[in-house]
Amino acid sequence: MAVDFNHTILSTRDSKASADFLAGILGLPPPRRWGPFYMVTTANDANLDYMNIDGEIARQHYAFLVGDAEFDAIFSRIRERKLTWWADPGRKKPGEINDHDGGRGLYFEDPNGHLLEIITRPYGSGGWNP
Repeated sequence: MAVDFNHTILSTRDSKASADFLAGILGLPPPRRWGPFYMVTTANDANLDYMNIDGEIARQHYAFLVGDAEFDAIFSRIRERKLTWWADPGRKKPGEINDHDGGRGLYFEDPNGHLLEIITRPYGSGGWNP
């Protein structure tokens, strides 16, 4: 059997609202409830499981490889919601999009401070090497 990524758990204050945010921004099917989680499933059947916690939320980074049409749609939703976006993970280039590997990419935050990224080309696929 091949090794595939299956799921990860994201800490949140409001698992349903956070899962709804991600599914809505990415244009994915509505989250489904499973035990203590609200699960968002990507096209390759990986799940992002949102779970409420009481303590401090450790901010994480999650990147999504998308097609050009999906990038345009997601970027449109980011602008419609008046979210801040950056071209870099250090958040030093606000309002910009990067062009790494001949594609497009940007970063934005979810309601819990997790840094989300959308890219149209896998890193290294076009020779880019920071």
